[in-house]
Amino acid sequence: MLQSTPEPRDAQTGSSTGSPVSASEPDSALRGLAWLLVCQSAGELLMRALTLPLPGPVIGMLLMLGLLTVKSVRTSVGRCADVLLTHLSLLFVPVGVGVMAHLSSLTTYGWKLGVVLLLSTWIALAVTAWTLRALTRRTDPPAPVERPAP
Repeated sequence: MLQSTPEPRDAQTGSSTGSPVSASEPDSALRGLAWLLVCQSAGELLMRALTLPLPGPVIGMLLMLGLLTVKSVRTSVGRCADVLLTHLSLLFVPVGVGVMAHLSSLTTYGWKLGVVLLLSTWIALAVTAWTLRALTRRTDPPAPVERPAP
């Protein structure tokens, strides 16, 4: 439901502090959605035109990262994110319907899917930990070696 009074905003991001969208903000949220769609479309176009090995939405996300330095873009995208996060649970409905529609496949291959999910999660955690360790070794200055007094 829309409120008629403005809500408190985060000073850095311009996004709301958790209250529903006020009556003066739908245009800004729509502008934010437009920015998201423009960046995704531009990413798709760049990927196809330049035959880049990255998916179009990833390129669009990188474009959005650059655009978030502009305050008006950051504010409108923040308001759009508030609206989307408010209704996030609705995005799980298609997944639930898909699981129910393919329940027989899940019962047949469920244990294999579980093993693959478990292994891929462990591998991702190990690679992330290894990368973090390698990067922190590279950026941290070496600790001074203490020599015992004679």
